[in-house]
Amino acid sequence: MSRTPPLLLTGARLLDPESGTATPGSWLLVEEGRIAARGTGAAPVREDAETVDLGEATLMPGLIDAHVHATAFSADLGAAADQSASYVTAWAATSLSAMLGRGFTTVRDVGGADWGLALAVEEGLIDGPRLAFGGKALSQTGGHGDFRPRGRHGSGGDGCCPGAGLVCDGAVEFRRAAREQLRTGAHHVKVMLSGGVASPTDRIDSTQSSEDELRAVVEEAEAANRYVTGHAYTARAVNRGLRLGVRCIEHGNLIDESSVELFREHDAFLVPTLVTYHELSRKGPRYGLPPESQAKVDTVLHRGLEALRMAHEGGVRIAFGTDLLGGMQEHQSNEFAIRGQVQPADAVIRSATSGAAELLGFAGEVGTLQEGARADLLVVDGDPLTDLALLAEPERGVRAVVTAGTVRRGRLGA
Repeated sequence: MSRTPPLLLTGARLLDPESGTATPGSWLLVEEGRIAARGTGAAPVREDAETVDLGEATLMPGLIDAHVHATAFSADLGAAADQSASYVTAWAATSLSAMLGRGFTTVRDVGGADWGLALAVEEGLIDGPRLAFGGKALSQTGGHGDFRPRGRHGSGGDGCCPGAGLVCDGAVEFRRAAREQLRTGAHHVKVMLSGGVASPTDRIDSTQSSEDELRAVVEEAEAANRYVTGHAYTARAVNRGLRLGVRCIEHGNLIDESSVELFREHDAFLVPTLVTYHELSRKGPRYGLPPESQAKVDTVLHRGLEALRMAHEGGVRIAFGTDLLGGMQEHQSNEFAIRGQVQPADAVIRSATSGAAELLGFAGEVGTLQEGARADLLVVDGDPLTDLALLAEPERGVRAVVTAGTVRRGRLGA
């Protein structure tokens, strides 16, 4: 097998997400898919390297979306249960490829993707970002992962499109289900802590999964050196999950100051997903969102920004997520613009790079320009620290996407 020559990128503005600074007149050396060295001023002379002058473009880590559903081809998750697994996989491949094109070099799927999809990406069968998966999300009967219409009875089964959810009842079933996800190599286990928008029979303000059920899942995840992430909206549901050992909360639109204190106390993460409510409000019915779900959107839509502001000002660890379904996934990058209304650009970028990497357990591996990290990189025309729209509009701002030192989209040179 031929050895890939080193890649030396010069004339770069290196964006360091940890410090929130950008250093012009810099260079970065990639060897064997990893960052070998970096510096400012004159670049080292490497006759064995391919050398590219970036023309003072920004060089930054590839982006991380910590809340995607790669297999969710429709907003009607109940109807998706009847679709062919082959079709779902083909749709997921298209979805993941588009995410890579927007600059996302790592994504975390929190309900839908399984070990086979992750392996297909790793082996190059699917052209997409590195995929951290959780397998099936665990839900009680009648919970957010149970998508049966009110009149359908019997077992909840998988409850959703292939691989997305599993209905469980009782600590024994939750424990067995958690072990099954972990057996397949899941990076995390997801549980439903409250009602949700896309599920047909639960209330947003409900709490879900008993304390014994949640303790069983947390215990199994910790035993496997993994973590539990929980879907929750209200402060009551969020606080309950945090006290029981859930390490990450998805959404959290209806949190309060007591929640902020608990996030800090438990060193837990929050993953807001604001863009999905904007798009569900505008286009949900067009992409299959049932009427009973559409009626729930306004409940969480208008509180999301205030919850993000509260969490940011309170020092909560925040990661970037989008949670878009079906054709609405094309608006993934708009999350940057929405968050930029209440957070400074450096904080938003950190949430989509080094901050998200910490949540996923990939700190020092991705989301950073540290030496030794995987060379997942973006070349951006301009400075996202002063113009966050460059990431919100990747077709305008992102010149090239690089994974493990290989150009996957665009071009390096000006």
